[in-house]
Amino acid sequence: MTALAPQVPPPTRQGGAGSLRRFRCGLLGTPAVVAVALLTDYLWVNSIQLDSIERRTLNSDYLISKTTEHLKLTVVATLLIMLIAVPLGILISRVRARWVPPLVLGLANIGQATPAIGLLVLLTILYGPGFGIAITSLVAYSALPVLRNTLIGIQQVDRSLVEAARGMGMKPLQILLRVELPLAVPVVLAGLRTALVFCVGVATLATFVNAGGLGDIIVNGIKLDRVPVLITGSVVTASIALLVDWAGSLAERVLKPKGV
Repeated sequence: MTALAPQVPPPTRQGGAGSLRRFRCGLLGTPAVVAVALLTDYLWVNSIQLDSIERRTLNSDYLISKTTEHLKLTVVATLLIMLIAVPLGILISRVRARWVPPLVLGLANIGQATPAIGLLVLLTILYGPGFGIAITSLVAYSALPVLRNTLIGIQQVDRSLVEAARGMGMKPLQILLRVELPLAVPVVLAGLRTALVFCVGVATLATFVNAGGLGDIIVNGIKLDRVPVLITGSVVTASIALLVDWAGSLAERVLKPKGV
């Protein structure tokens, strides 16, 4: 008699289904939390009696103006970080001298290790206050995650894939654009998400160099001892940070190469 082969159950997709379910929860969860937080703050502020000072700050025109300034600081700084850190990360990944990447990352780490307010004060003493000083500080403080992740993402690409592309006759630039960068996208985007959240938080300090932003509202709440003003500025800032991180997670999933 021949032994019967053991029955192997067909593979299930529980892991994939669970991952998809978690993604859907995250897709709806973060905006829902932000909406509840903003609505709660709005209802609370409208339920209390505001004095003249609070009304000058807690009105739609002023809030929209400061939120726009904050987003402008974040977007401009992020674009500059991408234009500087991604090409620099690609460049140092091509350098054969092993001491170059640690040196460049160490220099970039100085900007993040330095307290943001200290960097702002130093640049203001040297060059005066303004929007450019705030942007320079944001870039110096937030560039490290993008630079490091660009370098790591390219270094982690399977060398056999690079050799296969080279064997097909691809030139170095074609290999970079068609093989290495697409495979490094998830790692680079993870660094960009971190940098964006850094920018949103540190941009509140731009108020100290007359660059505007939601920091104006928070500082006004502290200086004038107005709790509704302070809480509203903090809630809006935290909401932007959460939404930025949520948008980054969506971008990671959409731009992630299939099969990775």
